[in-house]
Amino acid sequence: MRIADRMQAEGDRERLTVVPESLDDLWHLSHIVEPGDRVAGDTTRRIQRNDDQLRDTGGEREHIWVGLGVETVEFARFANRLRVGGPIEACSREDQLEQYHTINVEQHTELEIEKRFKPDQRDRLEAAVEATDNPDVAIATVEEGQAYVHTVAQYGTEERASIRGPSGKGEYARPRAELFGELTAVLARMDVDAIVLAGPGFTKTDALSYIEEEAPEVAEHVTTVDTSGVGDRGVHEVLKRGAVEEIQRETRIAEESELIDDLMERIAEGAKVAYGPEQVARAAEYGAIEQLLVLDDRLRAERASEGDWDVDADEIIETTEQKGGEVTVFSGEFDPGRQLANLGGIAALLRYRLE
Repeated sequence: MRIADRMQAEGDRERLTVVPESLDDLWHLSHIVEPGDRVAGDTTRRIQRNDDQLRDTGGEREHIWVGLGVETVEFARFANRLRVGGPIEACSREDQLEQYHTINVEQHTELEIEKRFKPDQRDRLEAAVEATDNPDVAIATVEEGQAYVHTVAQYGTEERASIRGPSGKGEYARPRAELFGELTAVLARMDVDAIVLAGPGFTKTDALSYIEEEAPEVAEHVTTVDTSGVGDRGVHEVLKRGAVEEIQRETRIAEESELIDDLMERIAEGAKVAYGPEQVARAAEYGAIEQLLVLDDRLRAERASEGDWDVDADEIIETTEQKGGEVTVFSGEFDPGRQLANLGGIAALLRYRLE
């Protein structure tokens, strides 16, 4: 993320011009921009023309500048864009004022945002700016008869390839060289800075030997890690062991995996922990929270008055920070976030047990 301009607006509102440079940045913006904000930027809009000499074709698209009062925000992950909709409050064409419009924000699209930034939103924006220089990482997990390749992003991990086949003996056995060859071809096509090759036993070591021989330029970027599983389970193990963190220290996924594991262990042991909005609000009030865990989807819903919590989410965050606790906003796209959702979308690691 790049901040192109920053200035003070009316009251306690601030106006930033940002340029998202990756899909991660668009995801971050989807949790920064919210109803009640104002955004502005260049866009295209179908303009109806009143011309008796032209047959009505539903209008022609024109390039215009608009300022919207935000009502809807959607992260269209598979379309590589952020959709922000609302009524037009300012426009280069006055005849379009007060009509509804949607700005499609893509990578390298300049977007002006005016809002009162909450503390965690500022932290998220700063993290997105700092993460610009983080290396891109892929995780390949392999065992006999199957291999998977995932990419690591701040919004979660994404499976890019699944290579499977018979792993029996005799004529039904899939040659290992065939499996390794397909895996190597997939990795060679990926535009990443580092590759973690993981899996149980010696299969990953044999796969690395194959890669070193057939594609030495790919092998230069490979680090191996022992895991007991492959696929999603193997990826979680890689993240938990800190292999990605060593390569990409600022990745939020590694932090979320560690925090959720700590949380689940404490719950199992009946140790210092609180979960659910009411318990966590009480812990915040007592200054007992060491680390607050809150789900981005639930936080957005509560702020938009679409949730069902009887407590104020922002008040919990502000109280936690004022009393020396740390706050981590989890991504709902990744497994730790889904685990947190099952606990009510909010939990806390405590300094001491509450009676």
